[in-house]
Amino acid sequence: MAESAPAVVRLADISRQPLSVDAVMAAVADPRVGGVGLFVGTVRLSDGGRSVESLEYEAHPEALQALRDVAADVAAKHDAIAVACVHRVGLLGVGDLAVVVAAGCGHRGEAIATARELIDEVKARVPIWKRQTFTDGSVEWVGIEGASV
Repeated sequence: MAESAPAVVRLADISRQPLSVDAVMAAVADPRVGGVGLFVGTVRLSDGGRSVESLEYEAHPEALQALRDVAADVAAKHDAIAVACVHRVGLLGVGDLAVVVAAGCGHRGEAIATARELIDEVKARVPIWKRQTFTDGSVEWVGIEGASV
C-alpha cells in the first residue's frame, strides 16, 4: 500500500518584496515528492504588440485569504503533497517576477497538472489587479473593460 498524506499548503503569500523561486521550491521540498511542477510569471517586454514600461499589481484586502483558499482547494483536488504560491504587488519592471507557484507530488504528471491548475485558479479567483503602463504613456487595467486612459 502506498504511503498517503493530506496535501499541505506550505506557502501562500502576497508580497511587496521581490519573489524568490528558491523560497517557493524550498516550501514544497519533502522526501515524498518525486516531481515538482513550477510556474514563474514574469513581466514581459510587450503585450499585444505594445511595449510595456511597467506593471503595478494591487490586491483587494481579502486577496490573501482568497489565495490561501485557492491553494487549499487545488491541493485537495489533486494528489499533491505540498503546494506553494506567492504573488507580488506594487510596481514591477520588465523581467521582474510577478507570481511563483509550485506543486510537489509523487510523480511529474500530477505535479505539472497541479501547478497549472493552481496558477489558472489564482488568476481566475484571487482579486489582484494589473495596471500596465506602456512606453507610449498609455495605461490600462488588464481585464477591466473601459479602463484604458
